[in-house]
Amino acid sequence: MHMVRILLFLSILRFFISCNTLKPIPQPKTEFRGFWVATVVNIDWPKNGRDLVAKQKSDFLEILDFYQELNFNTAIVQIRTAGDAFYSSEYAPWSRFLTGEEGRVNVQKKDLLDWMIDQTHQRGMEFHAWLNPYRATFDLKTSILSPTHDFHLHPEWMVKYGKKYYYDPGQPEVRKRMVQVIDEIVSNLDVDAIHFDDYFYPYRIKDEVFQDSLSFTYYGIPGQSLEDWRRSNIDSLIQNSHDAIKTKKPWVQFGVSPFGVWKNNTTDPRGSETRAGQTTYEDLYADPLLWIENNWLDYIIPQVYWSMDLPVASHRKIVEWWAEKVGNSNLYIGNGPYKIKNNSDKAWEDEKELPRQITFARTKEAVEGNAFFSAKSLIQQPDVATYLKKKYYKRAALLPASPSSPDGGPIHIEITGIEKSADTVYFSFDNSESAQFVMVYPSRKRKQADYPIKKLKVKLPISKKNRVAVPSDKIKGLKHIALIFIDRYRRESEPIVVHLNR
Repeated sequence: MHMVRILLFLSILRFFISCNTLKPIPQPKTEFRGFWVATVVNIDWPKNGRDLVAKQKSDFLEILDFYQELNFNTAIVQIRTAGDAFYSSEYAPWSRFLTGEEGRVNVQKKDLLDWMIDQTHQRGMEFHAWLNPYRATFDLKTSILSPTHDFHLHPEWMVKYGKKYYYDPGQPEVRKRMVQVIDEIVSNLDVDAIHFDDYFYPYRIKDEVFQDSLSFTYYGIPGQSLEDWRRSNIDSLIQNSHDAIKTKKPWVQFGVSPFGVWKNNTTDPRGSETRAGQTTYEDLYADPLLWIENNWLDYIIPQVYWSMDLPVASHRKIVEWWAEKVGNSNLYIGNGPYKIKNNSDKAWEDEKELPRQITFARTKEAVEGNAFFSAKSLIQQPDVATYLKKKYYKRAALLPASPSSPDGGPIHIEITGIEKSADTVYFSFDNSESAQFVMVYPSRKRKQADYPIKKLKVKLPISKKNRVAVPSDKIKGLKHIALIFIDRYRRESEPIVVHLNR
C-alpha cells in the first residue's frame, strides 16, 4: 500500500511538472518576430527556379502560413542574391534561382514579388527586402551569367576571391550602383524595409588576398591604412543607403544583420568576451557601432548563432554585449535554428537550446525581438515549433515602434461609414495615407483605457484607399468593437469604438 501511494504521488507530480512546462510565459505586447527566407541556391524558396509559378506561390504560402500560425510578424525575404534580382530591374538580370536561367524573362513571374509582398501584408506581417550587397557570383561558373550581369558589363568592378567574384567596395561607382538598386526597389515595391546581411568584405580565406590594392592606391586618403579605408567604404555604403531610403520613403526602415562578434576583447577592451576566429570589424571591415551612433540604422540583428554557453562565443555573453551598445537603433537577436540536431556543438542536441535563448533575450530590456535563420529550419523541427507556440508565441505581438517615427503622437483616424454584406463589414475612414494595418478588438460601449493583445480578434491590411474589410466571423456576436489603426511607422491611433448593430 505504501508503494502504491508513492507511485500515485509521483504520477501527480509528473502531471503538474508537465502542466507547468507547457504553461505560457508572459507574452510581450510588442516584439519583433522575424524569419529569413533564403533564396540563394534555393535554400528556403523557391524549391526550384524552373517550378511553375503556381507551385512557387503555393510553396511561399506554406512558409507564410507556418509562421503566421506561430504568430510571427516579419518576413525577411532575399530578393538579391549575387548581382541578380527577383523583380524587373534596370540594374540586374532576373535570378536563375527564380526563373531557372539567369536573365530569362518569365511573363508569369514578372509580378510575383508584388504578389508575395501583398500576401505577406494580408497576414498582418511586414515584408523586409533582403539584399546581399557585394557578392557578385555564387561560384566561378561565369558562363551561366546573363550578358546583362555586372560581371560582363563592368568587369572592372569585380574581384575574384576564393571561389566567388565580389564587387569591389572601394570603387565609388560600385557604391553608387548599390544605392541605385535600393532606390529602384523602394520606388517600385511596397516593401517595409531594406535589409543587408553580413557580407560586406568577404570572410577571410587563409593565404588568399583580396586584390583591391589598385583601388586603394587611387581612392585612399594619404596616411589612411588599408583597413581603415576599407571600413570607410562600407560606412559610405551604409550612410548613402540610409539617405536614399529616407529621401524616397522615410517610413521604410533600414536594417543590417552583421556577424555577431564586433571584436574580441583580446584585441580591444571594448569587444565582447569571446574568442571568435573572425570578427565583423577586423575581417569584414564593418563597424555597426558607428552606424548606430550616427543613426544610419533603424534596427540591427546581430547573428548570434552559437549556443548559450559555448566557450569561444557564448550566445549569452554576446547578447549581453549588444544590449549595452544599441543606442537609438532597435536591437533584435538573430538565432540559428538550422543548428538544431545538426551541429558539432552538442548543446544543439537539446531541443530547449533555442527556447533558452528566447527566454534570455526577453530578460534584456534593450532586446526587442528575434529573427530565425532560416525559414525551413523550424519547419523541419515540428516538436520545437509546437513548444515555442505553446510557451512563447501563444499570442500575436505588435512590432516595436520605428526609431525614425516623426514626432506628433498617435495618428488621427475617423470612421466615415459602415456597410455590411453577407460575410463582411466594410469600414470607410479618412487619413488613409498613413494607415497600413487595422487591429480589431472587442469593446464596451465606451472606449477602454487598454485593449490587451490577448483580446485581439484580427489584424488586417488596409489594401484599398479609405476602406477596410473585416470578415463577419471575426466579430460575430459582438455589439461593439474597437478599431486601432497602425501607420507605416508602427504608431497606433486612438481606439475608435463602433456600434455594430446600428
